[in-house]
Amino acid sequence: MILSRLAKSALAPRVAHAHCDIPCGIYDPYAAQIAALTCIRMNQLIQGLKKPAANAPDQEREVYMASLGRYIAAKEEHAELCKREIRVIWGDYFRPEHIQANPTLHDKVFQVMKQGSRVRQNVDAQAAQDLLKAVQDVAEIFWATKNVKTTRKPSNQAVGGELVVPA
Repeated sequence: MILSRLAKSALAPRVAHAHCDIPCGIYDPYAAQIAALTCIRMNQLIQGLKKPAANAPDQEREVYMASLGRYIAAKEEHAELCKREIRVIWGDYFRPEHIQANPTLHDKVFQVMKQGSRVRQNVDAQAAQDLLKAVQDVAEIFWATKNVKTTRKPSNQAVGGELVVPA
């Protein structure tokens, strides 16, 4: 009996402490930037929708409503994706020494969270642009913590815009 308990105790799984859920070491703010660009594009598409006239046929109104619904859903999904990607980098990658070397980092991450919420709440092209800017600011700090120089490259997407990428 005592021997059995000792064996179970010795073989019991131990809690592992790691910097993330799976210590993979793979982090990149690229997906957050793409998500922010998607929010900008969805705002463009929403603003470009032609509202049907009051006496428009039902089918025209249905097409408008379906398009509007899809664009809004994509905008909100990608704003949340953007926030999630930055939260993972914030919580799993950044360490106290990164914050000490970049005293504005906390505020910049906070701005991504607030702008992401603003994008979800409204159809607001400027809020989406501000979200991209906030994510780019975090991306520049992220790469600086790895001693990697960055550059801004055209996104080559229909929306335009730039991405912060390693030089």
